[in-house]
Amino acid sequence: MVKSAMGGGSFLYPILGFASILVFLYMSFGDLLTVNYKNEGTILSFVERNGTNFVVDGKLFYVNGWNSYWFMDHAAADHNRPRIREMLQAAAKMGLTVCRTWAFNDGSHYNALQTAPGQFDERVFKALDYVIAEARQVGIRLLFSLVNNLQAYGGKTQYVKWAWDEGVGLSASNDSFFFDPSIRLYFKNYVKTVLTRKNTITGVVYRDDPTIFGWELINEPRCITDTSGDTLQDWIEEMSSFVKSIDRKHMLTIGLEGFYGPNSPKKDTVNPEFWAADLGADFIRNSAPATVDFASVHIYPDHWFKKKTFEGKLMFVAKWMRSHIEDGDQVLKKPVMFTEFGLSDLNKGFDPLQRDRFYKTVFDVIYESAKKKGAGGGSFAWQYFVEGMDEYNDDFGIVPWKRASTYEIITQHTCRLAKVHGTIASQHDNLKHLCNQQ
Repeated sequence: MVKSAMGGGSFLYPILGFASILVFLYMSFGDLLTVNYKNEGTILSFVERNGTNFVVDGKLFYVNGWNSYWFMDHAAADHNRPRIREMLQAAAKMGLTVCRTWAFNDGSHYNALQTAPGQFDERVFKALDYVIAEARQVGIRLLFSLVNNLQAYGGKTQYVKWAWDEGVGLSASNDSFFFDPSIRLYFKNYVKTVLTRKNTITGVVYRDDPTIFGWELINEPRCITDTSGDTLQDWIEEMSSFVKSIDRKHMLTIGLEGFYGPNSPKKDTVNPEFWAADLGADFIRNSAPATVDFASVHIYPDHWFKKKTFEGKLMFVAKWMRSHIEDGDQVLKKPVMFTEFGLSDLNKGFDPLQRDRFYKTVFDVIYESAKKKGAGGGSFAWQYFVEGMDEYNDDFGIVPWKRASTYEIITQHTCRLAKVHGTIASQHDNLKHLCNQQ
């Protein structure tokens, strides 16, 4: 069988000899044949806060960013990893600088990072290592969110279930995530494990890695069982202090949607509707602690309004953004980041041109802030992905280079920001080509 398959025994020996040479070369020089993450890639500095601005290498830094929440989950399978590289490389060519993504996946489901309190799947942790290493290669920084208020990818629901199953939970309410001492300890253990993780590819501990832009405590926190906001505020103050006790090099944000609480004078004039003041969160109060470096806001006008016209939604977006930037400049004295903005393609009569106009509205307000050296520190589109990833898409996601007009709006924003305050080191080569074309 072997002889006929190989076309004769005499042909087998040269192949074996050649294979032996390949094995010898790999064993001797294998490290040279693969990417050396420890020695290659853009050299990054930590992004810092100076009053109401972000600063890197002494320059003001305004972010044109995006969300790809799926990075770690997708990287857990080796055959999917080229898509992470493709997305990061394409983003770098567009002049994008920061990607917001999940550093959590809790529960017993596939690709969970934390499978039980304090128990981690090393295969998935190595996927997160890979994401950081690849981002560093192209000079992209990462904003890592640490838990979800929503049920997707486990979230606070999973933490409550763990405590309940172990017989230590105080309540079956999802909001017990914020006040149950056992659950607070679960979350602290998780945070400490992530922040002190040593990357198996780069050899850099996460808390020492400037590839990480910063940490986000929780995606879209709400505590509707305590509309006074006291429960959530207490949790924010404890957890932000805990993060800072471990990592003083990175900035920290909460992950808020930006709603004004029941005691805020803006609850009636700026909030989208009456319900927004009764979610147990308050933008000003939650963002005020000294342990919180920058504020975060989301923008979803078509989820927040059912009857407003498209033109009315665009007017709201500009007012919503300017109000929060004003808060950053005058009240909080710290930067404000719009860490999610999206427009659904499920809206009746949706036209991609509407999304273009929505993006441009967001970008124009950020540019307006940048020209004044204001607190509007940047924006992150929800969400970008590459071709062949429909299972990760929702009604907000786009492949940014598939529609020429959308791509142009995104890259024009990059170049406008660069003209105002110059480019940071990791952008130089890409923007030299990109912005000379515009």
